[in-house]
Amino acid sequence: MLDRYDVATRLPAQDLDRARAFYADKLGLHPAEERPGGLLYRCGGTRFVLFASAGRPSGDHTQMAWTVDDIEAVVGALRDRGVEFEHYDFPGLRTVDGIAEVAGNYPSVGTGERGAWFRDSEGNLLAIGQPIRD
Repeated sequence: MLDRYDVATRLPAQDLDRARAFYADKLGLHPAEERPGGLLYRCGGTRFVLFASAGRPSGDHTQMAWTVDDIEAVVGALRDRGVEFEHYDFPGLRTVDGIAEVAGNYPSVGTGERGAWFRDSEGNLLAIGQPIRD
């Protein structure tokens, strides 16, 4: 039933002004639309919303991810802007210079994915992914 409708991610922000600054300064993103208590962003053909919230994200799982063609270039550009990437080293997930290879992981357009994770100013866990194609 819902397969014909658009989907938009919603991320909580305890401080919307701080979040707006992070997304502008670190990610180069600016709201396409603003309303009291929320900011709408457009990336490619998709969109996401930052909304004012007293709640905090768990930060325990990826909440939103961008699919890119060259993960090294994107990670490097984001690092140059001050983004700090997570480091993981446990069975099934190990980052090297901030990037991990995950066999069989989504997106399903390849045999796996190379991924890198970072947190926004509000603690939301975000990711950059590049499909592995054989």
